[in-house]
Amino acid sequence: MTLRETILLISISIFINNSFASNDSLQIKTGAEQIDKYISLLKCKKIGVVANQTSVIGKTHLIDSLISLGIEITKIYSPEHGFRGNADAGEAVGSNIDKKTGISVLSLYGDHKKPQKSDLDGVDLIVFDIQDVGVRFYTYISTMHYVMEACAENNIPIIILDRPNPNGFYVDGPVLNTKFKSFVGMHAVPLVHGMTIGEYAQMIDGERWLNNKIKCNLKIITCENYTHQLKYNLPVNPSPNLATMNAIYLYPSLGLFEGTAISVARGTYFPFEAIGHPDFTGLSFSFTPKSIEGKSKNPPYLNKACFGYDLRSDSIVIFTLKWVIDCYHQFPNKEKYFNLFFSKLIGNDQIALQIKKGMTEDQIRKTWEKDLKIFKNIRKKYLLYNDFTSK
Repeated sequence: MTLRETILLISISIFINNSFASNDSLQIKTGAEQIDKYISLLKCKKIGVVANQTSVIGKTHLIDSLISLGIEITKIYSPEHGFRGNADAGEAVGSNIDKKTGISVLSLYGDHKKPQKSDLDGVDLIVFDIQDVGVRFYTYISTMHYVMEACAENNIPIIILDRPNPNGFYVDGPVLNTKFKSFVGMHAVPLVHGMTIGEYAQMIDGERWLNNKIKCNLKIITCENYTHQLKYNLPVNPSPNLATMNAIYLYPSLGLFEGTAISVARGTYFPFEAIGHPDFTGLSFSFTPKSIEGKSKNPPYLNKACFGYDLRSDSIVIFTLKWVIDCYHQFPNKEKYFNLFFSKLIGNDQIALQIKKGMTEDQIRKTWEKDLKIFKNIRKKYLLYNDFTSK
């Protein structure tokens, strides 16, 4: 079978696999799906692929598709949650050998977030294909930063196979104060940045955010028929505890609770769709976190009833501080409500103080308006797709 015939068969498979997609995403083709646009760049080279369970072409993993096309993949690099995407948030994921392909998998999480020179030995080109959710503290974009930096330092080109941003239809939240830079927030962008990973990569490179302001040899394979006006339904869960589109829409708001005493229902089958705490009173809804293999092995408040709010039918699909503020006012021991992680997640040390002072969400929002406007103007330079607004 010729290379062209193989690509044609994969394209037919993609069409069949996508025939049951939602109306919003029916006509969208991800960068990975457009094999004809990048296959020639990979031929006769030794390829490293940054991938996880979201790196699919239709229902076939990118790795399997490339191998079937005769591409030599020498190394796989995996982000938080691992190559197969079944590790808990923050869980140490070791390097290993992929059982299906026999290819070495190098973890880029834990103490080894950035590829070292030796990690790139024998690699001519890196392909990055991971589905992001468009939130600053979701760590896949931090992994992308470090991979880009390593590629730039070692003169290795990198290709980003772009994917739509399910939260890419708006921009909101405070811009990170770089004094609070960490793996859950590396750049001066708002909490919801409104960019695809391809656009974000261009911003990292264009704004000279890599170490020593170096630039990398970067190529983006863009999506077809995607705009920031669309809501894109993900075909694969991006991580174990973001299992529904509702959870993905709620994630910018509920993710902040990881920096508080409140549970986001890890250890249930609806994480990031409910919030609660054992000490809340007068609330009829409750959940009891359990150890669930592949989701949450040791969740907060294990086996303790948490009383709170069921947000599975909530209609809010954009970022809000409403629940963080409301739960603070209800929490009995306010001195223990926020922890140090909250400042890293929100990107500054002011918003927790503002909530403690009793400021409303509208009042707090006014304090980040200026920085948000500056960012929106910078963002325009790197957009690859029609925006949701012309302002």
